[in-house]
Amino acid sequence: MLDLIIVGGGPAGASAGVYAARKRLKTVLVVKEWGGQSTVSDNIQNWIGSPTISGQQLAENLRKHVESYAGDSLSVVFPDTAVALAQDNDKVTVTLASGKKYEARAVLITAGAARRKLEIPGAAEYDQKGLTYCATCDGPLFEGKDVAVIGGGNAAFETAAQLLAYCKTVTIVNRSETFRADEITVRAVLAHSNIRVIKNAILTEVVGDKFVTGLKYKLAGKDAEEILSVEGIFVEIGLLPNTSWLADSLVLNKIGQIEVDPLTQRALMPDDKHTPSRVWAAGDCTDGKYHQNNIAAGDAVKALEDIYLFIKSS
Repeated sequence: MLDLIIVGGGPAGASAGVYAARKRLKTVLVVKEWGGQSTVSDNIQNWIGSPTISGQQLAENLRKHVESYAGDSLSVVFPDTAVALAQDNDKVTVTLASGKKYEARAVLITAGAARRKLEIPGAAEYDQKGLTYCATCDGPLFEGKDVAVIGGGNAAFETAAQLLAYCKTVTIVNRSETFRADEITVRAVLAHSNIRVIKNAILTEVVGDKFVTGLKYKLAGKDAEEILSVEGIFVEIGLLPNTSWLADSLVLNKIGQIEVDPLTQRALMPDDKHTPSRVWAAGDCTDGKYHQNNIAAGDAVKALEDIYLFIKSS
């Protein structure tokens, strides 16, 4: 019987793995891929302690840090991924894609999420060549440039607010007449002089040379195709948490994020939302308000501390 199973190899999973090893918890860390969503970024400027680092280097650093602690208490299973979870009063069982099964007194899920991709011609070709899914990571690279933000929810408007600090103009491109973001945020962002808005836009193509030079679209009800000249496109059309494998084993919100107690990161049992489970979660797979690498790592450490107290007191 293990003390702990950790699922995920991004900043949250790696942080938890290091802390679990240092606390001598008998732990298995299941990693599908190291680094999480940031592996696609060429230049991350907000990972604390590194003024600039590529996503690939961040992933490699996480791997090396975790593997430096691998040994008697920590084992790393790579590459593999969890496909099922079952829990009872005494243990949690996690089944992997390889067919392996592990039992533990607790589980920490740091499986992350995948951003919804823009699926129009040119989007894949110019991914990370002017088209990006992370303003926090890549926004400063577009200082003094004209950029577009795709989406109309809070994430899109928060991204636009960040970009307004250094971009020449920011154009919010929304597929409908109304925004899904809250009214206070919308008013605050639209009050800026360098903000632009295109509503009822049907996107048709990302265009460019070596890098993005524009975005083609049609207005709803019209046949004429128009082009917005921009050097950067920030896509904020939602996240898909990597939680489909959890089925009915935990309480998930309407978009599939794991609902956790923000004080401890502990998940809830689906049959009784007031009953804590033997499962904790951290990072982009949870219903936390903000999702960033540093936040994911911190929430995972918070969860690990709570897990340690749970194991030592039970």
